Amino acid sequence: MSPTPAAGAPLPPPQPEPQPLPLPAAGPLAALDPGRCKCGLVRCDPARQQVLAALILEPEQAFAQLRAWQAEGAVAGVVLGDGTGSRHWRQRLAPLLPVQLVDERRTTLEARQRYWQLFPPRGWRRLLPEGLRQPPRPWDDVVAQLLLERHLGQPLTRLPSLPPAAF
Repeated sequence: MSPTPAAGAPLPPPQPEPQPLPLPAAGPLAALDPGRCKCGLVRCDPARQQVLAALILEPEQAFAQLRAWQAEGAVAGVVLGDGTGSRHWRQRLAPLLPVQLVDERRTTLEARQRYWQLFPPRGWRRLLPEGLRQPPRPWDDVVAQLLLERHLGQPLTRLPSLPPAAF
């Protein structure tokens, strides 16, 4: 139990929130698009050129996957979208890995366009104007990829063998 300051005594200064560790300059990174029901999660190679994993998971599954990657040494830090739930995620991840917040504005719209670049439309979808095309599945993994690309300042490629994420 901490002592209560005497009446008129100055209160102790508030303790600053610990500063997060900066992301390492080298090594593989993960990016997380946090959500209440589903999260987009990607992991890049150590050279930060290619997406090696792209997933759409429930929040607890995403956390478990990040812990597994961290335990394997497969990620050196996490890029986190600063939108819904980011504060909670940052607090949860900070003891495990360095975390960097990235501006998440307009990523949903940009990811829809990027989805069609990564997975060109087939069949009748090719005939629709791009603005009318709706991806046939959630694209939270593509949002996470965009967050990572924003942080890195460059686009990433996806392995041709990497299947589209599904939820």
